Amino acid sequence: MFKSYLIYTLIIMVACLQSSCSSDEALNLSIPEEGFEVVQHIPAGEEGRAQNALYLNPRRIKEKEFNSPALHIFIDSMYTVMRRTAGVGIAANQLGKRLQIFIIEAQVNNPRYQVLGPVEKQIFINPKITKVSKARMNFWHGCLSAKGEKRGNVATFKWVEYECRNAQGQIQSGRLEGFAAVIFQHEYRHLMKGTYMDHAQQFLAKDELDQKLESGALPFFDLADDRLPLLIEGYQLDKYLDDY
Repeated sequence: MFKSYLIYTLIIMVACLQSSCSSDEALNLSIPEEGFEVVQHIPAGEEGRAQNALYLNPRRIKEKEFNSPALHIFIDSMYTVMRRTAGVGIAANQLGKRLQIFIIEAQVNNPRYQVLGPVEKQIFINPKITKVSKARMNFWHGCLSAKGEKRGNVATFKWVEYECRNAQGQIQSGRLEGFAAVIFQHEYRHLMKGTYMDHAQQFLAKDELDQKLESGALPFFDLADDRLPLLIEGYQLDKYLDDY
């Protein structure tokens, strides 16, 4: 028992050194002793928003942090929280960490988004958007950081092309369409600061929304025009987030 604890302690110490531990806990890769809790949205003008990691600039992951124990442990912890809360995506600043990392994945049996089909697990580090479609789609968003809040209707690009790094530091690029593109833009919005709650103008409780969608009273993932607010309003093509 003591030997296992000692080995675990040494791993954490090495991870901390390799992640350049910062005095600001929100800027390093350390894991809280009590584990992560999902940070919640705070409306504009309310107390605490200015200190909330959801509304502060996240930093890029540094070269020496790639493929380190600290980064792998951190990503595993993010994924654990996402699965525990039945999320289909999660960004580091949703866990109080101002780091440019997010994960997307929608499994077939996800209770919140079954109808939209699966999305494979992907990790995006230091992402940038390199190209977007002209077409936009409407989608009613919920969020792990808007627990108990109504769903909000915003537009996302039908497809996006991206460049990022993986946990090993390798450059990745690709195109995402359909639900994968929606989740990517939802998480990218977090790294741009904020949530759908800051951009949507139409809100509905989930039960009411489900009824309207089932009856056909509302469009579901249809083409949207420019009147519907864009979720990632303010994004810039081919630029890293900290260059905005």
